[in-house]
Amino acid sequence: MTTTLRPTAPEQRGPGGARSRSYEVCVNSRPVGAVDLATDHRFGPAAGRIVRLSIDERDRHRGRGTVAALAAEEVLRGWGCTRIEVSVDAGAEVGLGLAGALGYVERSRNMVKTLTAAPRLPEGSEGRPMADAEYAGWREESRAGYVQEWVDRGVPAEQAHAKAEADERALLPDGPATAGTVLRVLTHEGTAVGTLWVALRDEDPDTPDAYVFDVAVVPAHRGRGHGRSLMLLAEAEVLAHGARTLGLNVFAGNTPALRLYESLGYLPTTHHLYKPLL
Repeated sequence: MTTTLRPTAPEQRGPGGARSRSYEVCVNSRPVGAVDLATDHRFGPAAGRIVRLSIDERDRHRGRGTVAALAAEEVLRGWGCTRIEVSVDAGAEVGLGLAGALGYVERSRNMVKTLTAAPRLPEGSEGRPMADAEYAGWREESRAGYVQEWVDRGVPAEQAHAKAEADERALLPDGPATAGTVLRVLTHEGTAVGTLWVALRDEDPDTPDAYVFDVAVVPAHRGRGHGRSLMLLAEAEVLAHGARTLGLNVFAGNTPALRLYESLGYLPTTHHLYKPLL
């Protein structure tokens, strides 16, 4: 049997080399599923994305998904992509298994927690608003760390810098005065030991009410539980603003952070994976 991808609509083109197209997955010309492909808006035309891959229920467990994913990779190679991205729901065990079998590597995962009562910080620890004089230094350090996280996980430096700049324009258009932005400094016995950036959200009922974008402990004070205190501070802050769910993204390989979030009750919602297109 021959499995092919058959276009169902003209290819769409956009600014900056953006491309997208939808296909039917066919076996001997019989439709058995669908694939939507696009260049990744976060990284530009060199990165492709399988936006959706579905196989009809009666045709599942016959290798159709595997062949369709490989055919999708060939299409993206033809577009000039050098890397392919895919996001899989945490509960989609078959999809995660397929991605692993095809050589995809997890870059990060989204996690979320439903909040109830505001937690108390450990004795001697408290949060305060970030001062205007502290903002510029914090933003520079946070941006540099963010770029390095992407570079360490397979993203070319140029793309990583471009993503950091685009994210900053989107998430902090007015700096510390951006609506819904919560910037805090954690102190312990009067000494600044960490920083926190949380954003309140209300535009999409399918996303968490608030999101942790950056949490960092001062290097000299790491290993003393201040990371947990920062997360407790985040929960207390967003609860005070009426939020009931708090989300975050953790990079693969950051085992201490992942274990911390798991211990606090955060659950995975989406896994983000990638694969070089050789």
